[in-house]
Amino acid sequence: MEWRETYELWQNFEDLDANLKEELANNKDEELLKDAFGASLSFGTAGMRGVLGAGPNRMNIYTVRQATEGLATLIEQSGEEAKRRGVAIAYDSRHYSPEFAMEAAMVLGKHNIKSYVYESLRPTPVLSFAVRHLNAFAGIMITASHNPAEYNGYKVYGADGGQMPPEDADNLTKFVRAVENPLTVEVGDKTELLGNGTIDIIGDRVDEAYLEEIKAVTVDQALVNEMSDKVNIVFTPLHGTGMYLGMKALEQAGFKSVHVVEEQAKADGDFPTVASPNPESEEAFDLAEQLARSVEADILLATDPDADRLGAMIRTASGDYQLLTGNQIASIMLDYILNARQAQGDLPANGVAIKSMVSTNLADAIVQSYGLEMVEVLTGFKFIAEKIQQYEETGAHTFLMGFEESYGYLIKPFVRDKDAIQALVVLAELTAYHKKHGRTLGDALQAMYDKYGYFYEKTISLSFPGLSGAEQMKQIMHTIRTEGIADMGGLKVETAADYLAGSLTYADGKESKLTYPSSDALKYVLEDGSWVAFRPSGTEPKIKLYLGVQGESQAEVEAKATKIEADIRNLTK
Repeated sequence: MEWRETYELWQNFEDLDANLKEELANNKDEELLKDAFGASLSFGTAGMRGVLGAGPNRMNIYTVRQATEGLATLIEQSGEEAKRRGVAIAYDSRHYSPEFAMEAAMVLGKHNIKSYVYESLRPTPVLSFAVRHLNAFAGIMITASHNPAEYNGYKVYGADGGQMPPEDADNLTKFVRAVENPLTVEVGDKTELLGNGTIDIIGDRVDEAYLEEIKAVTVDQALVNEMSDKVNIVFTPLHGTGMYLGMKALEQAGFKSVHVVEEQAKADGDFPTVASPNPESEEAFDLAEQLARSVEADILLATDPDADRLGAMIRTASGDYQLLTGNQIASIMLDYILNARQAQGDLPANGVAIKSMVSTNLADAIVQSYGLEMVEVLTGFKFIAEKIQQYEETGAHTFLMGFEESYGYLIKPFVRDKDAIQALVVLAELTAYHKKHGRTLGDALQAMYDKYGYFYEKTISLSFPGLSGAEQMKQIMHTIRTEGIADMGGLKVETAADYLAGSLTYADGKESKLTYPSSDALKYVLEDGSWVAFRPSGTEPKIKLYLGVQGESQAEVEAKATKIEADIRNLTK
């Protein structure tokens, strides 16, 4: 169907939502209309994410209904027990999040599928926990993570609390795409569904169970008790979901000097004090840093809107504050956890940490120094969750920590996704540990580099918006695959991994098979151990480029990175 026909279908739909009807009446920009009605939102393994508005290529109640109709079909095919177990549904502070959550529940209710809907906003990790705690068949999280205010999204979780495994995700995607017209999806009657219990509104009963599990995240309670009022922490939820449970978790652990950025404490989908509510960004810490200087904070912590990602700034020896990368945060946490557990005689011999394929090799060096194993998985936290499930079933390994470079960490596996609330507690504890020993976290970071070597990583996102963007991305990946790469930044390529073809090619031309699931990603390891990777985003019109280098000094790794980045950018022009 040509975009104008789809546009007219929506424009003439008698029962169209009033806000969307008004938007269509006022929108005369043909390019915007073509983008909104000329394609459908991509529904992939991580769900969907997009700009709010009218049209099949926007987030609105109809595209939410379409996605949920696909999920309902998947559940129906899984049998009556799956329908009874139902779906846990949570949402963050974004515009229309509560409405989208209830629309999803009403679609499920039309199919006589039970849903558990939170009465107010909750973090993504709590949704993951709720799926497991309630023995639900699936979960839905309404969130667009740290995207700007005009976005919202829809993520689907499997019965283990992780994002759906590939087979279920592929079937779900097929069922969603089979719904040709999202305007025709039927919903149940909200009052009736609430009355008969098909929609079950849940409050803090699951929160209490989550907080009980959080207690196990603290490694050294005696240390926390000793330093409880001596560590100054600044915390901001960036107008998102992290405030209530984040503060509860810190207070429960015993931290008494936590200073909240009051201007950002209230949930607000406009995110009025930041350009983007992204804890990876130094600008998002502007207000937190002002507060930190007034209270002489040791660490600044920020959760993103759905509180699955955590950013941090640390106090250095000079008294300034330094923004950490996700890789640095993960490494300093991992080093502390392993050291503390070893000191307590509680470090399992079969312990394992898990990281994504584009995360720092510093973590490998840390884990190996304790005689333990680092396991590498594809990008996407569901692959970490799959490994945790596998280890629980086989007993082959004991999970110690998992992380992605994109500011996502998991300490204890009662959650099966990134959990910023757990990370809050660990970072507060390790700050206490280093302060007790007379060190700033800047000192601790430098000591880590002195011990393991210098590591530097960078992520570059290239945007390809509009209808032609997806084709451009495909062409770039195809060209790199077919032409190959012999060297980067003056360093020869030792191995080339193509995760779509499932092949690992060595410099001498020999090949071996990869054991990873199929994924559109490429990774090249260079002769000195440095690496580069290329991966189209699963939720946004972007190609993400990654590089990681290692060396004997900060100057050396930065110089290497500059050369490699220049070559990467030339390849993707």
